[in-house]
Amino acid sequence: MANILYLIAAICFIFALKGLSSAQSAGSGNLCGIFGMALSCVAAYLTVDSFDAVFIFSALIIGGIIGIFIAKTVSMTDLPQMIAGFHSLVGLAAVLIAFSVYFAPELFEITHPGGICASSLIEMGLGSAIGAVTFTGSVIAFLKLHGSYKSRAIPLVVNASLAVGAIAFLTYFVVTESEIAFILLTLLSFVFGVTLIIPIGGADMPVIVSMLNSYSGWAASGIGFTLHNDLLIITGALVGSSGAILSYIMCKGMNRSLKEVIFASGQGGISQETKSAELRPFKKGAPEDAAFILKNANSVIIIPGYGMATSQAQHALKEMGDILKKEGIQVRYAVHPVAGRMPGHMNVLLAEANVPYEDVFELDEINRDFVSCDVAYVVGANDVTNPAAKKDPSSIIYGMPILEVEKAKVVLFLKRSMGSGYAGVDNELFYAANTMMLFGDAKKTTESIIKSL
Repeated sequence: MANILYLIAAICFIFALKGLSSAQSAGSGNLCGIFGMALSCVAAYLTVDSFDAVFIFSALIIGGIIGIFIAKTVSMTDLPQMIAGFHSLVGLAAVLIAFSVYFAPELFEITHPGGICASSLIEMGLGSAIGAVTFTGSVIAFLKLHGSYKSRAIPLVVNASLAVGAIAFLTYFVVTESEIAFILLTLLSFVFGVTLIIPIGGADMPVIVSMLNSYSGWAASGIGFTLHNDLLIITGALVGSSGAILSYIMCKGMNRSLKEVIFASGQGGISQETKSAELRPFKKGAPEDAAFILKNANSVIIIPGYGMATSQAQHALKEMGDILKKEGIQVRYAVHPVAGRMPGHMNVLLAEANVPYEDVFELDEINRDFVSCDVAYVVGANDVTNPAAKKDPSSIIYGMPILEVEKAKVVLFLKRSMGSGYAGVDNELFYAANTMMLFGDAKKTTESIIKSL
């Protein structure tokens, strides 16, 4: 019965991933995943001869209450941090399970007369190492996404040395079953997770969130082999492979390689000196000016970025778009694959505001339309609209495909200040002849435009 339930749960998880591949089916995909997880819990109980029901169900209730509290209170702007935090817990769980199995191998039937099976030692070592890297790496990602920690350069030789050291300890552990080697392997992996994520720049953080997701999957899969749990193996492989594929897709969208992102030298996280805004001329407008321009346009493309997330402007943007549509103006939304702080960040926010799915377009679908667009309405999307990615070979974002908003007849750029984006690169678009800067909170500015309209 347990194996049948595990099989059904695995199928549910596959359909859950399929559902999460589009905004329209994400809700049903989530429900399918929840149902599969419930079946998994029931199956796990069926495989155990006896357990402390009070302890188990108390843990479930406490965890459920914490989960509901987080879901109800977390803001949309904090979703990337929350996801990084969840990844860290998966990594830590893998480490704790690996240690539990090592100190009580007889409970998991992985022993032979000479000690623990070599294959199980490999699985435990890898599971603990990957889990440790995932835990500390996700914690650093959480702090960076929260703005509490800045990127710093780490010499590549440091990370290379840590990786070689981890492989050496893993090999020694498999050969000798040494407790010291196992502990040192895990501690070294904890350190490696920190040094691996510290140098990665802000523009690459969406890819890193996805990669940490992948790491957590592989850690779970490795522990699944040790526990002889087919579902954990399948689920870990699904999460690990899908996270890796998503990371690859996002890197393609940035014209970067995974190797460049993961083994960063730290240059991506160091802000470049930007020229003083006071020394360069730019146009500054008011909401009334923007309303007049929008009212007389035939087509408007709205480009959401992290500025929309921080100000929670998605509902105001939807209302503004509806007003313009009633005037016969074409309104569309252009989303860059790495806009925001996590994969699909902007899509989630727009879906929350009930923006029609058919009005939301990816970079490749809409880039050619900016030439014929009357107004590009940019809401804090800084790095993903920066022409330096095409024109300045010395820029750290050079080569990254961008939304070519500079080709629109008029660009209305909503920002709090003339400061650079998350990658620390000044945006030449601010000073373009067809750009009008609208300073202030994006939600309040958009609401003022709505009143004028």
